[in-house]
Amino acid sequence: MDYDPAIVSYEQLLLAFWSSHDATSLSYSNQYRSAIFYTTAQQQKLAGEALQAEETRKGEIIHTAIEPFSGFYIAEDYHQKYDLRQIPELANELYAIYPDPADFRDSTAVAKLNGYVAGNGDPDILKKSLDSLGLSESGQTAFLERTQYGSYPVCPVAD
Repeated sequence: MDYDPAIVSYEQLLLAFWSSHDATSLSYSNQYRSAIFYTTAQQQKLAGEALQAEETRKGEIIHTAIEPFSGFYIAEDYHQKYDLRQIPELANELYAIYPDPADFRDSTAVAKLNGYVAGNGDPDILKKSLDSLGLSESGQTAFLERTQYGSYPVCPVAD
């Protein structure tokens, strides 16, 4: 994900962060820890305020580090698109389209499908876009059968 403050404010990014995971759990390793990174003093201040607000809201200690951003490291290939890879017939079809691991990792279509498999996404948007994500008819069927979206009527949108 690339953060563009012209599109999403840091405050919006923080709201998405808090709503996407349970920051009250201690991580079993440093690489899986909960952390917020900042690049400016204002972001550091906002992150600290957001952490305090989250602790107050939950009534629990939040185990999230607030640290200066020093660089980004892409996770190993076996960590990429984890949820999608739990449906082998989908993953294998997409590996055939994107045989280079970097292309698989960087594909917008694969990222969208991974998000949908994880249960994140609007069924109406999916309905309009499933045909454009590169899956064969059997791949689309497997996707619908193995996700919550199978209960939604998905069909191609007429132009």
